[in-house]
Amino acid sequence: MPSTPWEGAYPIYKWFEPTYNAIMTTKISLDKGGRVVLPKSLRKDMHLEPGDTLVLERDGERITLRPVRPEAPLQKELGIWVYQGESNDVSIPELIDRERVKRLRELMS
Repeated sequence: MPSTPWEGAYPIYKWFEPTYNAIMTTKISLDKGGRVVLPKSLRKDMHLEPGDTLVLERDGERITLRPVRPEAPLQKELGIWVYQGESNDVSIPELIDRERVKRLRELMS
């Protein structure tokens, strides 16, 4: 019998992100220039786009690629979310509209 109601429960993040921590094994080839192409399904699941930066780590015969994610520009201060990024000439509503368009494009693809 579990000691808490949530002990052994399926983590909530897996309800919303079923590919979280999913293991994918596939074979890819190097081209003449030494480049590899990541499968489209992996790029989509990992939210990778052209120009994104990946960190390459080598441990013996194992090679790991890990995306470099920017730090969140919002931080909580005294219970209030505060924007910590650099100021720019774009208005907040315009930034929100751009983000909405970007997310809609992702959903439609």
